Amino acid sequence: DNLEQSYLFSTIARKVREYSEAHPEADIIRLGIGDVTRPLVPAVIDALHAAVEDQAKQETFHGYGDEQGYGFLHEALVGYYKTHGVELATNEIFISDGAKSDLGNILDIFGTDNTVLVPDPVYPTYVDDNVTDGRKIIYGRTSQENGFLGMPDDSVKADIIYICSPNNPTGAAYTREQLKAWVDYAKKNNAVILYDAAYECFITDPALARSIFEVEGARECAIEICSFSKIAGFTGTRCGYTIVPHELEREGMNLNKLWLRRQTTKFNGVPYVVQRAAAAVFTESGMAEIQANLDYYRQNAKVIADALDECGVWYCGGKNSPYIWLRCPGGMKSWEFFDWLLENCGVVGTPGVGFGECGEGYFRLTAFGDAEKTKVAAQRIKAAIQTL
Repeated sequence: DNLEQSYLFSTIARKVREYSEAHPEADIIRLGIGDVTRPLVPAVIDALHAAVEDQAKQETFHGYGDEQGYGFLHEALVGYYKTHGVELATNEIFISDGAKSDLGNILDIFGTDNTVLVPDPVYPTYVDDNVTDGRKIIYGRTSQENGFLGMPDDSVKADIIYICSPNNPTGAAYTREQLKAWVDYAKKNNAVILYDAAYECFITDPALARSIFEVEGARECAIEICSFSKIAGFTGTRCGYTIVPHELEREGMNLNKLWLRRQTTKFNGVPYVVQRAAAAVFTESGMAEIQANLDYYRQNAKVIADALDECGVWYCGGKNSPYIWLRCPGGMKSWEFFDWLLENCGVVGTPGVGFGECGEGYFRLTAFGDAEKTKVAAQRIKAAIQTL
């Protein structure tokens, strides 16, 4: 009964369809989607082609691989984490078909009597995964006053804590000091942090953490889940990974061993060709090519943010994040602003209230669109808001 109908994106699609039918001449620009639009980079494509050729020859053919992933991808990830000061063992990394799957699957190793703390507003999957399992959910309310970055409350007791930084939908990101407070809280309460780092690649500010494991003590209380979707455009290629440190133990059980047992039972691994493509991301040419794509999205974010600055609209994100989370101008509610933006600008975004009660009166725009269209949309938005 508690499972919300997944109405947010279906409602958006219906409203846009109805508007298009009524205004066939309208040039609608979509800034609501969280999907990337740039193609896979050459280094990745070359690795995919080479891996396909491997599968055509007896001596290089790969059948079943290890459920936790191939060594070559583990090594590449160990090297990547070293670049932001984090030492990992290869057998702490488990390769998956994406962060969304692992965010749900990781709950297999937790009992349903655990209480879960999720921020509000939040990526809806965290809530739905736990509601379907029957866990009790507590919402950590965030607001403009705390920059949409909730901090621990000692009066609240939780066993599982979700943190997404940089956040979807708000784009807000935690400093190491702020994350240290969460780590201390988790250790005090014997809780486990599920840290969603899917957008870490957008961080450029050295004060912000790319990984929870940059924080002292996190290895005893955190699991990090990440994805190739945003760093390398793998939304359709599907690859992610989960890091479970050896030190993480609860109730006499080692969570690394528990997760390994779960994966070897219920998962047959990610295709060899996909893992080869993922490893190519961390080559010198791969990283250079990927930065060019990330810079393309960062520039889009800047274009939107600059337009909002010029008309005095409050927002967070836009820097260190592909999302811009803005306060609806003129005191509008989220859906009211959605309709207003569509009718006055021909621009589609995502109503903040769709991500939780605390999102009411806010709105998400994304930087994942086409650069030229993003410029046009930003100008339209600025001109329309200035008439209010």
